[in-house]
Amino acid sequence: MKFRQILLTVAISAASALGSIALYNHFSNNKVAAIGSAQNGYPANYAGYFDGKNFTPADPIDFTKASSTAVPAVVHIKTKIPAKKISNDLPRRRSMLDDFFGDIFGDMGPNIVPEQRASGSGVIISEDGYIVTNNHVITNEANGNIADEITVTMHNRKTYKARVIGRDPSSDIAVLKIDDKNLPYLIYGNSDQIKLGQWVLAIGYPLTLETTVTAGIISATGRTININSRQTKRGDTPVESFIQTDAAVNQGNSGGALVNTDGQLIGINSAILAPTGTYAGYSFAIPVNIVKKIVGDIIQYGDVQRGYLGVSYIPTDGLNEEQVKSLGIPTNIDGVYVSDVSPDGGAFSAGLKKGDLITKVNNVSVTSGLQMSAQIAGFRPGDKVPVTYLRSGKESTVDVILKKKTDVVSNNIGTRLGGELATLDKAKAARYGIEGGVVVNKINTDGILARSRVQTGFIITGLVTNEGEHEVSSVEELGDALQNLVGSVRITGVYPGNPEPYTYPLNLGQ
Repeated sequence: MKFRQILLTVAISAASALGSIALYNHFSNNKVAAIGSAQNGYPANYAGYFDGKNFTPADPIDFTKASSTAVPAVVHIKTKIPAKKISNDLPRRRSMLDDFFGDIFGDMGPNIVPEQRASGSGVIISEDGYIVTNNHVITNEANGNIADEITVTMHNRKTYKARVIGRDPSSDIAVLKIDDKNLPYLIYGNSDQIKLGQWVLAIGYPLTLETTVTAGIISATGRTININSRQTKRGDTPVESFIQTDAAVNQGNSGGALVNTDGQLIGINSAILAPTGTYAGYSFAIPVNIVKKIVGDIIQYGDVQRGYLGVSYIPTDGLNEEQVKSLGIPTNIDGVYVSDVSPDGGAFSAGLKKGDLITKVNNVSVTSGLQMSAQIAGFRPGDKVPVTYLRSGKESTVDVILKKKTDVVSNNIGTRLGGELATLDKAKAARYGIEGGVVVNKINTDGILARSRVQTGFIITGLVTNEGEHEVSSVEELGDALQNLVGSVRITGVYPGNPEPYTYPLNLGQ
């Protein structure tokens, strides 16, 4: 009897213990189980994974189709600049060695610039052989000259000689042409529709290797890294709105393709941030929507048709607290402060004024001049662009009709100097043996030009100020050089058919 009682007691105790443990686990683990689980349904941020009723996991990623599609259309570009002799016309300080060896070797012997070779990538964009690449792939960054010889090699190792159709240093885009038919080419995607985290492939010829494909994701969009200013002409604004990826890119990848998993071109690989000179985790590509507009302009017009807003500006991210306060800019709002408005520009016609704070262009937030220029870069003169601005705490949006910069700058400088000015045609510049200049087409009787005794037809090629001499090859460059000048300056130049240089004083007043 006692044995049965002992067994019963043990059984009851065991059952109680097990029940307690079960109840404890049930209640204590409910909260833990809810963390990271879907037992109570999915959170709102997972909405993209539902087809309306059921959970749909992401599709498996397959890079093989995109790779096989894009690789045949990405080419290897090699450039060559032959060795050249240049005369050293500048006198130099003599030493004992000069006195001893001067009679033997000569004091002013010619210098030899050695042959220069470079390598990059390009993308075929039409079956008849138009190729887009970076301007810096085909240009000597030291002097801005185009390579004398450009060779294009296909993935199948077929080789062509290429010619330059046009280039745009401000955006680092160049267009080449090879002569053939039925070539493989890439179709344009839409870089406005790309998303963070989206898989992309970078294709090119890095480090002189054969065709190389790397994969990564889009890690940021609209990046500005202040790299295009190195090759942008004075008076022009660099255009930067890079796609940032972590697809491995190295020297030689420049000008190559950034494609999505559908094999569509969404960018042209252009730059890396590399403290050591090689890939350090991030690369940058020019969005294809900017590329196709610039390429279209170059092919159709021979030059980029870039719209001009007509404002001078100060980005708020470059101001300190005291400057922001003195200008009356709201401290809790980022934007671009309008410091001046051109009376002949589209912004003036739309009602923008000095002191306005531009916060959006084309419905995209902007905080710097580069971001603003990148939005305008996709439009041509005559296009309407919505611009949002703040004035006295009130937000307004107006449609600005963009104008051609040369027209606006010509009118402004012409009004200031008292005449009609125009950029010298490239063909005429070559015929006159000069790089470029500004033609004085008309002189008003009561203007600065008239008082300087300049004659109609004069071609301005330089401007001399207290800071030195500035070369002038376009109306934009002249306008940029004159922008903040007062007092006396001198213009230099020539008359058509007469190589003798002339110099005229200009009194710009106070």
